Amino acid sequence: MPQPRQSSIPEADAPRRASGGSRALTGWLRAAHFSAAAVVTAFSPSAYDRQARALAARQIHFSAWQALPGFTLACALLSFVLIRIVVDTAQDFGLPQYALELTVRVLVLELIPVLAALYVALRSGAAICTTVALMRVDGELGRVARSGRDPVGAELVPRVIGSLVAVMLLAWLNGAVALLLAYVELYGFSPWAIGGFVRVTGHVFDPVAVAGFLFKTSLFGAVVGAVPIGAALGMRPGHGEVPGAVRRGMVRLGVTLAVIEIVFVTALYA
Repeated sequence: MPQPRQSSIPEADAPRRASGGSRALTGWLRAAHFSAAAVVTAFSPSAYDRQARALAARQIHFSAWQALPGFTLACALLSFVLIRIVVDTAQDFGLPQYALELTVRVLVLELIPVLAALYVALRSGAAICTTVALMRVDGELGRVARSGRDPVGAELVPRVIGSLVAVMLLAWLNGAVALLLAYVELYGFSPWAIGGFVRVTGHVFDPVAVAGFLFKTSLFGAVVGAVPIGAALGMRPGHGEVPGAVRRGMVRLGVTLAVIEIVFVTALYA
């Protein structure tokens, strides 16, 4: 008979009167606690049983694969418009040689990762928060623990991994699409400009920029899953508390994404 597992899910405090600032601070600390527990669990091979892998695959399918055509089309249209604006503006100021570098920096390194994170957050973040909140209210997480499985590894970490993969996949693929559109917009379909294009993009994608891009997209993906779950785990019992938990989770997620982007932009360009 399976032995009950000691859950690493942070428990919500009992209902009490507290200031808004105190509740917000407690919510951030709880989200950080869950994120740390999720990271530890994610590196534990024993957490990836068949059910956890299936849940992660479903999350990736919903957050990335189903969203890929629509998001790619929207990003392609936005990229085409922005590239056209940047190229025309650079030519008006007599600086056409900087058009490609500016396009790559603005679109690929900054704008597309943020859009990918926001898209997955709107598509999956609220749904994840609602699902986990209902699981907590209905006692499903406790039943998972009593069955001998760790709720964090069985139900929560796969959702974080799914969001992580979704954001990284959307950001990387659409970054490549933006580079292709930039080449076509600047040089047409001629193959003779590939050398110059590679030199400019290679100058932009130096080791520091590449490392920052990879780390930022992975961090975006992790917080898109972890922050809403942290908000759901911190809610008070009762189905009526679920909408408030979802709202708090999405607000915290938006603030977290903004802070991450500001920190990376400051570190890269300051």
